[in-house]
Amino acid sequence: MEITQHKKTALLFGASGLVGGHCLAQLLAHPAYHKVVIFVRRPLGINHPKLEEHLADFNRLKDYGPLIQGNDLFSCLGTTMAQAGSKEAFFRVDYHYALESARLAAEHGAGQLLLVSAVGAHKDSLFFYSRVKGELERAVIKLPFWGFHIFRPSVLLGGRRESRLGESLAGQFALGLDRLTAGGLLGKYRPVGAETVARAMVAAAQGLEPGLHVYASDEIHRMAGE
Repeated sequence: MEITQHKKTALLFGASGLVGGHCLAQLLAHPAYHKVVIFVRRPLGINHPKLEEHLADFNRLKDYGPLIQGNDLFSCLGTTMAQAGSKEAFFRVDYHYALESARLAAEHGAGQLLLVSAVGAHKDSLFFYSRVKGELERAVIKLPFWGFHIFRPSVLLGGRRESRLGESLAGQFALGLDRLTAGGLLGKYRPVGAETVARAMVAAAQGLEPGLHVYASDEIHRMAGE
């Protein structure tokens, strides 16, 4: 799909999530995009002249193929084992939905993929969560995008609709350690705000850099100007 200055179309999956919500706000405010197309299960209740919202059955994403057309795909889909209820349900969201939406976007002309993954993602990881993220990364880089930007944040900071006590405590501990060491100890395990991740994703999309790029938390902070 041709890129025209100030006339790009952004595709966003996961707009109701923590990173996705910030990504949506920044895309709507960014002058490079004249349209932001999102696919959600329930209406977000947002009115904006740039916003094109589609209610979708994620088990039938192929049915929405002709609507999944844009320049940059921002993939922020993700859940937790607690939310999903089983490994199978988790895999369906974090792997199948994410891969199928990316496949359809590439098939319909999108050039760049900007994907939220996680620190430690690897197809051979002993941890199910990290293994699924790694398998997804391995699968999406085989798709015909010309640019791949994979973001691997560590503990995500930011307000969520649902309570996650363990994640909150881990975030507070990591944030305290990060402040104590002036950001110099944790490196790729440095906690990072969801808004920071979103800002880095939108910034990366404007660079129009071909090939594969992978960013850990410390690099995400730098890209976001922090």
